[in-house]
Amino acid sequence: MPTNGSINANARVLVAEDDRAVRESLVRALQLEGYTVVAANNGAEALDAVRQAEPDVLLLDVSMPLVDGLTVCRVLRSEDNRLPVLMLTARTETSDRVAGLDAGADDYLSKPFDLDELLARVRALLRRSVYGTESADSDLAELVLDDLRIDRAARRVFRADREIQLSKTEFDLLELLVSNKGIVLEHSTIYDRIWHYDFGPDSKNLAVYIGYLRRKTEAEDEARLIHTVRGVGYTARVDS
Repeated sequence: MPTNGSINANARVLVAEDDRAVRESLVRALQLEGYTVVAANNGAEALDAVRQAEPDVLLLDVSMPLVDGLTVCRVLRSEDNRLPVLMLTARTETSDRVAGLDAGADDYLSKPFDLDELLARVRALLRRSVYGTESADSDLAELVLDDLRIDRAARRVFRADREIQLSKTEFDLLELLVSNKGIVLEHSTIYDRIWHYDFGPDSKNLAVYIGYLRRKTEAEDEARLIHTVRGVGYTARVDS
C-alpha cells in the first residue's frame, strides 16, 4: 500500500541509474508507492528526461556512462534548475560525498542502501519542495547574522559582498539555524525539520552537511557563525 501521503500525490520521479537490476528494482518500488516513474540509463538520457518529463525529484547515480551524475547535477544547477536531487553512490569517502554536494545535490545515499530509508528521503525532498514554495510566497523577510544575509524569497545567501551558492538542503539548513540564532537545536530536531526523518544517532549525514556549510559560509578570514554544542546539536551565533 502506498505510504507517500497526499502531499506527494501524482509526484513524478526520475531514476537515472546505469545498473539495470538496480534501476528496475527502484522503478518497481517507487511505482508501488504510487509515484509516476521515468527511467534513464545514462547521464545524457537523464538530462533529456529532466527537460521533457519535468520530474519532481531526481534519483541520480554518480557513476554513469556518457555523462556522469556529478556533471548532470552541475549542468542542472548552471541552468538554475532547482530540481531536488538525491545522489546515489557506491563511494563512501567523505570527499566523494562532498563532491556530490559541491555539484549541487540536495542529499546523498551510499550503496547498498535500505529501501525504506531511500523512500523516506524521497518523501522528505518532495515535502520540502512544496513547503519551500509556500514559504517563498508567504515570507519575504531577510535573515541577518553578523555580515551574513539570507534573502528568503530569492533563496540567496550573501556574506559581506560575496554571494554563496548553496544547494536546497544547505540553504534550508542554514535558514533553520539562522532563524533560530542563539538557540541550540538538537540533532533530532534538525533531522525532523530538514529531512522529516531521524536517521538515528549513528548517522553522519548532518555532520557532513554542517561541515560543508561551514566551508562555504566561513572563509579563512571570517568569524565562525555555526557552532557545535558537543553531544547536543548546533547553533548559529556571533561570538563576542
